[in-house]
Amino acid sequence: MLDFVIESVIKVVVVFAVLMLFVAYTTWIERKVLGRIQVRHGPNRVGPFGLLQPIADGLKGFFKEDIIPSNTDRLLYALAPALSIIPALLVVAVIPFGDQFTLFGRTITMRITDINVGLLYILGLAGLGEYGVMLGGWASNNRYGLLGSLRTAAQMISYELALGITLISVIMVSGSLSLVEIVEAQAGLWNVFKPILWVPFILYIICGLAEINRTPFDMPEAESELACGFNIEYSSMKFAMFFMAEYAHAISLAALITCLFLGGWNLPFVATPGFLKLPVFLAKVFALVFFFVWERGTFPRLRYDQIMRFGWKVLMPIALANIVVVGLYYTVIA
Repeated sequence: MLDFVIESVIKVVVVFAVLMLFVAYTTWIERKVLGRIQVRHGPNRVGPFGLLQPIADGLKGFFKEDIIPSNTDRLLYALAPALSIIPALLVVAVIPFGDQFTLFGRTITMRITDINVGLLYILGLAGLGEYGVMLGGWASNNRYGLLGSLRTAAQMISYELALGITLISVIMVSGSLSLVEIVEAQAGLWNVFKPILWVPFILYIICGLAEINRTPFDMPEAESELACGFNIEYSSMKFAMFFMAEYAHAISLAALITCLFLGGWNLPFVATPGFLKLPVFLAKVFALVFFFVWERGTFPRLRYDQIMRFGWKVLMPIALANIVVVGLYYTVIA
């Protein structure tokens, strides 16, 4: 029992330390890639190729003055950034990064835990993450922050419905809510290559981008019309935590897409050697994060009415029709 507790604590510390490192350097990747897209350099002053820029930004955030407006709800104002980032970090607890390996005669699984309702756990945490953004705008007692919060509530609820419905097709094919079993079911063929399942793959990416407020779905912030939206009254590390949450959500989304549609640690059509399973998983996650950055530098922001219309009148009907088609194909035809 003691060995199990020690192993679990070590896993938690290592996974969350690596995740926070990834969050920091995702900001560097985004700034460099967007710089290339926009024909400029990006960060290149602090350290070689600007690699120490995220560390400098973190230190700057810690030492900047934390200004709290006098008319805020102080408890909710301080709680909102934590409510935003904690669910993004907890999602990683059920994501399998690899299969298993043996160390000093002990079998180590490449995940913190595996629960048989992993997808429900993730959907529940995704819903909790919305409260941080909504409470942040409301507790600031600022009209622009409140408008950003209202936009967040409407957008996230709209796209979360389509996102949840999209997952049903994966559950139907895999026959499980456990991410480990979903990945193992793709050992021979990834879900994205199976008949019809490329449709929920595309839907999940679109809905996921809307859930994490990435361009072209960044209405909760919308600097051009809301003066930074829900986080307008935040400064110092509270301000930084909202952006850390966004990048943590982006990494978690990439890891989930990898597990649900891209075979997790499995290579396509062939067995994956044990020493390659973790690198294969991380390579897929990096490719998806790069795609998130690339599409941000490519697509313009949509109008708010266009976003809502697209979610309810396009994505929802396609997601519902997809369940019917997948059910008919895999129960009657296949």
